[in-house]
Amino acid sequence: MLARRAAGPPRLATLGVAVPLGSGVLVMRWAGVSHIEALFVGASLVATSVGITAQVLAAKGLLQERASRVILAAAVIDDVLGLLVLAFVSSLAEGRVNYLKLASTAVLATGFTVLIAKFGTRTMQRIIPRVEQRLKVSERQFNLSLILLFVLSVLALKVGVAAIVGAFLAGMALSETVGHRAHDMAQGVSELLVPFFLAGVGLHIDLSAFEHRETVMLSAVVILVAILSKFIGCGIGAWNLGARDRFRIGVGMIPRGEVGMVVAQLGLGLGVIEKPIYAVVVLMTVVTTMVAPPLLKIAYRGTRPGVPKEEFELG
Repeated sequence: MLARRAAGPPRLATLGVAVPLGSGVLVMRWAGVSHIEALFVGASLVATSVGITAQVLAAKGLLQERASRVILAAAVIDDVLGLLVLAFVSSLAEGRVNYLKLASTAVLATGFTVLIAKFGTRTMQRIIPRVEQRLKVSERQFNLSLILLFVLSVLALKVGVAAIVGAFLAGMALSETVGHRAHDMAQGVSELLVPFFLAGVGLHIDLSAFEHRETVMLSAVVILVAILSKFIGCGIGAWNLGARDRFRIGVGMIPRGEVGMVVAQLGLGLGVIEKPIYAVVVLMTVVTTMVAPPLLKIAYRGTRPGVPKEEFELG
């Protein structure tokens, strides 16, 4: 109810997508790259890594704050819109755009996300205890969590969005259902696999690209645009919340994290992003991820921690 009343996360997320996308495309076209490459860089600026912000706010016990809940709600919508932008740009890169398929993908992706977000936790609270009674294996909750993770990831792919969306929604559905043991085991799996993902990203970076002054300057401009476009776009979307919450929301939507890296890898795999531009995008995701925690600390300075609440609404 709070997210609905407060700021209209859909409007906030829409501005949080449109401003970074447009800014990124304009900067890259000014830099002289092709329109497809510019679109991919713009797409990498779109999505917000909700996990980074959520982890910082949860650690500080600030998830119950109005701005925090709006950030989390808007970031989910933001990611879905960003993935639709990515689907469109990927179609352009492959030399075809099926508008009917794109429209159906948008409807299915939105419906899939809203359905899981609204009813996922409630459904899992009913299903998991019953399934646990019938399973005769150890760590039943963790095993069920992995099954749901892969099922929703496959379903996400089937409706035309990235598997990461399905995995994220599985986490939403299970967040208040499984116990601390399952959470701890999932964290252990993440700590094992994330370094492999980051190593894969790093292996494709050509550090010699930063020997050229033009690449360094372009990196600085892209990083500045990435920070300001989210801050300004989301701040305008939250205009009716007051200056303090506008600042918090703008800062909370800055980190790109793994999402920007996935976009960069896809563009590189399709052969539409050159290695210097890939290096620029990866550097942008690293910097925006690193600056978010200290900025959030400043934004929430003086706020007393409350009881962490991980639930939020899409609006």
